[in-house]
Amino acid sequence: MAEKQNTNFKVVAKNRRARFDYEVLETLEVGIVLTGSEIKSIRDGKVSINEAYVGSMERSEDLFLFNADIALYKQASYNNHEPKRPRVLLLHKAQRAKFLTAIQQKGMTIVPLTMYFNHKGLLKLSIALARGKNVVDKRETIKKRDWTIQKNRILRNFNK
Repeated sequence: MAEKQNTNFKVVAKNRRARFDYEVLETLEVGIVLTGSEIKSIRDGKVSINEAYVGSMERSEDLFLFNADIALYKQASYNNHEPKRPRVLLLHKAQRAKFLTAIQQKGMTIVPLTMYFNHKGLLKLSIALARGKNVVDKRETIKKRDWTIQKNRILRNFNK
C-alpha cells in the first residue's frame, strides 16, 4: 500500500532503511504518548528512528515504540526523560488487534517509517506492517533503483 503523500506536514525523522530491508504491506498513521521534554527535543530535530521497532510488552494490550532515540532536552534539568524508553502508541482497538495478530505470523513485523508533525501541529508516526526481504529481493530493489536513475539520465540527455 502506498504511503500518503501530503505536503501539509513537517518530517522530523525518517527510517530510510525500512523500505530497503522490508516489503511494506500496509501503513498506518498513529499518535504517540510523549512528555514535554521529549516533544521539545523532537521540535529541535534531535530524534532518530533508524533502529526503532514496534512491539508489545508481556502483560499489556498496547503497542510500544522501542529503541527510538530522542535526545535529552538541555533546558529540562531534573524533569528530563530517558532517551530510549518505550513509548505508547495511540491507535484504535481494532487496528491494534489486527497488527498484533499479523505479527504472530512468521516473518511479519511492524516498523516505523516516518515521524512528522501534521497540519494541526500534532506529532504522528507512520508505521508499517512489513515482511522481511531476503538477499535476492534486496538485489532486485537495487537493480530497479539503478535502472530508474539511468533511465532518467538518458531521458534528460535526450531531451536537451
